[in-house]
Amino acid sequence: MSGPRLRIPVTGELFRTVLANCSARGLAITGLTLATVVVARIGGPAAVGEYALLRMLPGLVGVLCVLGLPGALAYFLAAPRRTLPRLWPTLIVLGFGGGLAGTVAWVVVSPLIAKVFFPHESEWMIAAAGATVSTQLFLTIGKTALQGLEDRRGGDIVIAAEELAFLPAYLLPLLIGIHGVAAIIVGLALADLVVAVEAWRRVSGRLGWRRLGLARGDRGWWGRPDRALGRQVASYGLRGQVGGLITLLNLRLDFAILGAMAGPAVLGAYAVASKYAELLRLPGTALTWVFYPRLASLGGTEAAATARRTVRPTLVGIAVAALPVALLTSPVMRLLYGAQFGPAVTPARVLLAGMLLAGGSGVASAYLYGRGTPGLNSIVLGAGLVITVVLDLLLIPRFGALGAAVASTAAYLSTDALLVYLLLRLTRLPRQRGNRTPVPAEAST
Repeated sequence: MSGPRLRIPVTGELFRTVLANCSARGLAITGLTLATVVVARIGGPAAVGEYALLRMLPGLVGVLCVLGLPGALAYFLAAPRRTLPRLWPTLIVLGFGGGLAGTVAWVVVSPLIAKVFFPHESEWMIAAAGATVSTQLFLTIGKTALQGLEDRRGGDIVIAAEELAFLPAYLLPLLIGIHGVAAIIVGLALADLVVAVEAWRRVSGRLGWRRLGLARGDRGWWGRPDRALGRQVASYGLRGQVGGLITLLNLRLDFAILGAMAGPAVLGAYAVASKYAELLRLPGTALTWVFYPRLASLGGTEAAATARRTVRPTLVGIAVAALPVALLTSPVMRLLYGAQFGPAVTPARVLLAGMLLAGGSGVASAYLYGRGTPGLNSIVLGAGLVITVVLDLLLIPRFGALGAAVASTAAYLSTDALLVYLLLRLTRLPRQRGNRTPVPAEAST
């Protein structure tokens, strides 16, 4: 049974927490926007396209190799699982092993990556971008560890800083004479490292460890890993990893297909449109971030009731915010990026329609992860991925960026609607007894 102190109100403290996380993500988007503007002014749409690909592809390789560790951290760091013996040495081995494997994999396939996505860049330069596989994982694992430890302030700072840090990190190589894609690679790696060190410093402080956890035993993260525990983490992580990977593909597969078919210049305009539309996804992403570790700490009945109560306000809030964001699309695009990015306006408006249910799906995903059933989330997202692939291949060759926007919008609305439906079905009250809420079996899917 869960005590009263664990109850999560839908208003008050929870509202402030979600608002703070939204603000952090808003700052992150501001930093990303400023960086994109600078990259666009220096190199044009083609440079923006390369920047978008270099932010996406190394991260994708990393999550494939790390066995779902980022998605599993919040579950295993929630009380009481965070006290499991040898938990941290096990997590560290998974993280280091995944980072090394991802970097090697990138270098091996870099000739193909260069040929398909960066035809005007040298293979050795693209191979060097493999360093960002490890730096992105270093940052991502530190950030999700803060989420699991419920260091809300620290997590918000890292979320904002990981985007804000790129611009000064990008300007530094420019000042010393490094230009083009090399400056982007150096900027990405340097920004990741700076913010990751801060994230891990906060993790160490949250746990009360000295010397950044370098001590052995129960006062640090070095020691002998537990194979059985590692299998548990990997099992949960891989089930969630499928959903996380599908989410990433649903959000960015259009980037890869459009970049391969239409080139970096068209992709650059579309990347701007996509990032603008994703403003409406901020509340849902923030709700998932805040709710996931909290719901993992609650009893099943209370978690179900809390999640169910939160869905309707999020859906209404996103719908209200969508209209002014849509009306401001054209002036914002032209003011920030210039007339050459005018073709991004229509795809951005189409993508905005796809974000209308994102708030509700954010709550649903947090509930499924928090109850130990990430596989259900993955199954639903898999349906959206099928829609994305089929429609991208059908529409992009004929309609370009607009076709990619239509395909993504169809996938977003389908998966978000299914997730909301699944949440409402799993948490509804039985007709026979109105005082209990059914809860799906934990860690079964």
